[in-house]
Amino acid sequence: MIRKYQPDDCEDLLHVWARASAVAHPFLSQEFLEQERHNIPSVYLPNAETWVWEADGRVVGFLSLLGNEVGAVFVDPEFHRSGIGRALMERARDLRGELEVEVFEKNPQGRAFYAKLGFQFLRRQIHDPTGFEVLRLKLAAEPPLQPTR
Repeated sequence: MIRKYQPDDCEDLLHVWARASAVAHPFLSQEFLEQERHNIPSVYLPNAETWVWEADGRVVGFLSLLGNEVGAVFVDPEFHRSGIGRALMERARDLRGELEVEVFEKNPQGRAFYAKLGFQFLRRQIHDPTGFEVLRLKLAAEPPLQPTR
């Protein structure tokens, strides 16, 4: 089930992030990942609206929003392809309408996930902290439903 992040979720969230990052970002340096692990609770979570997916009493996926930007969406690899990522993204779209995200070009799983959801390419740029290319993607807000007569 999806619910708002609570501070008690932090360790589970970091566990999900580490496991999912190992799959999606094997090209990132250990030094960068260690810095990010520190930044998640101290910088990112306090400034983001975060939603978690809880299963069997533990967090197995999460999504963080900074305005209409998806700052993070991670699902424990044990739960990949179960619809959790899609459900989290649907929550984000319900909340914000139009969404934007950056994904590393070297992350084929992430790129495929966003393409399947209908994200469109905006631009390519260098991610300064790592030197790797990222793709900026956009998902248009769904058109409003037409009233029935």
